[in-house]
Parts: sequence; C-alpha cells; structure tokens
Amino acid sequence: MAVVVLGIAAAGVLLPFTSGAQVRAEGMHRTLGAKLAGDLMEQIVNTAFDDIVTNYNYTEAQGQVKDTSGAVFTDSNYANFSRDVSCLEVYVPQESGTVEAKFIRATVRVYYSGREIAIINRLISE
Repeated sequence: MAVVVLGIAAAGVLLPFTSGAQVRAEGMHRTLGAKLAGDLMEQIVNTAFDDIVTNYNYTEAQGQVKDTSGAVFTDSNYANFSRDVSCLEVYVPQESGTVEAKFIRATVRVYYSGREIAIINRLISE
C-alpha cells in the first residue's frame, strides 16, 4: 500500500518537470527559428534590389537549411528545420503596371517538423 501511495506522489511531483522540459524545448525551437528567419531576411535586404526576386524564391527541405555561406547546417539542433522564402514585386495604387516595381515584399517562413514556428514579412524599397 505504501509503495502505491509513494508511486502516485512521485508521479505528481515529476509531472511539472516533464512539462517544463517540453516548454523549454519549444522555446529553443522558436528561438532558433526566429534566428534562421532573421538571418535570411538580413541576407535578402543586403542583396541588390534588382537581384532579390530572381535569387530569393525557394524552399529548403527539412534538414537542408543553409547558413549564410551556403553550407547546410550539420548541427543536430537544425535537423528538423525547414524554411521557404518568397519575394514578390509590389505595385502601389499610384503606379501603373507598365513601370518597374519600386517595392518588393519578402516573406521568410521557418518550420520545425512541418509546423510553422516563425515568419517575417518585410517591404523593401529601391
């Protein structure tokens, strides 16, 4: 009887610790996701305006996320991450469709195990 009571009490005491570990892991994933999104957005902003749309419309598959030098992250912390980027020309109502766009909307999405955990949108001007 005492062993059963002790087992129930121990389960009640240990439950918050496992829950805390899950919350900590989720926080780490979101932090790394925000870093991956921010790093790629910084790369886009530092690219020549005319080259952004051609160079930044792609998807990096899970486990194939690249650093700024173009090498795939080999650290196991990045194994379940994927991301995609889309850059589209944006016309304001005052512009006609015949002129070159003066703005680009860049969107970077980061996923962890297929679930979106970070997104950054930015309007870039010439």
